[in-house]
Amino acid sequence: LAIAALERDFDVQVITQNVDNLHERAGSTHILHLHGELTKLRSSDDPSLVVPFGGIEQGFDDTAPDGSLLRPHIEPVPEFGRASALAAEADIFVVIGTSLAVYPAASLVRCVRPEIPVYVVDPGRPAIRGIRNPLEVIRKCAGEGVPELADRLREIYAEHPVHA
Repeated sequence: LAIAALERDFDVQVITQNVDNLHERAGSTHILHLHGELTKLRSSDDPSLVVPFGGIEQGFDDTAPDGSLLRPHIEPVPEFGRASALAAEADIFVVIGTSLAVYPAASLVRCVRPEIPVYVVDPGRPAIRGIRNPLEVIRKCAGEGVPELADRLREIYAEHPVHA
């Protein structure tokens, strides 16, 4: 909810490893699902042919409009190129709830321009050693750390809008 609320003050682009629709349900409007989405199915012949899926169980013989069998719209990292481009354009980069140890997603922080501040919200010990950007780590769970960071970002950038 705190991420979605940031859209009132910032141009927020969410890059998520989640395959659910949690960000959509919270109200975020610009979401890139790095690994795909469980709420969609796609053609087994044409990966660009994606259809909505609102059910709980997919039928064994469900077919796409092109006649091929449908499969879950999940891939290792189908949107990595787009995610890299978003990271390279960011004016602020926020990492939430990850160890920064699982690649290729963890490498997105390396796409961020060197002068751009990076904020990491995670109660553990994320792999931040290689990050050369201005860095702040908030060692709290997302439910506590993200609202705190959102308030801080509003204070810092109130006068100067940025692309986060």
